[in-house]
Amino acid sequence: MIDVLVVDDDFMVARIHRGFVERIDGFRVVGTASTGEEAVAAVDRLRPDLVLLDLYLPDMFGLDVVTRIRAARHDCDVLVISAAREAEAVRRAVRYGAVNYLLKPFGFDELRTRLEQYAARRTALRAAVVADQADVDRVLSRSGSPAATATLPRGLSPETAELVERALREHEGTLSASECADRVGISRVSARRYLEHYASSGRAEVTLRYGAAGRPERRYTWLA
Repeated sequence: MIDVLVVDDDFMVARIHRGFVERIDGFRVVGTASTGEEAVAAVDRLRPDLVLLDLYLPDMFGLDVVTRIRAARHDCDVLVISAAREAEAVRRAVRYGAVNYLLKPFGFDELRTRLEQYAARRTALRAAVVADQADVDRVLSRSGSPAATATLPRGLSPETAELVERALREHEGTLSASECADRVGISRVSARRYLEHYASSGRAEVTLRYGAAGRPERRYTWLA
């Protein structure tokens, strides 16, 4: 479970973003803050894994919050959510280590895609074994395998595609969407979308398993 702190000076916007996050499997909101000082104190108290950080706060610029929490040796990640469209704001966010930058206003699907990308990268980094330069390059890259970097349908991320591919490759026999979701750490619906993409592109094979009642279960095997 990834703990999230939502920081926004508009309490209604913060409530909406909190609702979005709580609809996504694997994430939970542990608190909200409406000012920079509140955000710094909340990070110190709650120790979140990820901060959804607005840049326009009433008492300080959002990236100054990042400076404060880094100085306090907190290693939580930051995903910027802001109406700031200036290129310099984006560049500064990248320099400050933001894992992503999402422009307001945004819908649920846009946030879900970025949080699932974040979760996939987080899982990949934890599971990474660095034996040579290729492994280093793969860890530092936002994408991994050739299959993951191929053109993906809208809403699918290369990072998650790589994890789903790996789950299929490493599993002996067939894999269902639910089983794949458990292995990768995403929702069953999301896993099904990636698996169907691989099936439609000819990299995975679908077989049907019939039970005593109800629809047959779709199971997938890696072919490529």
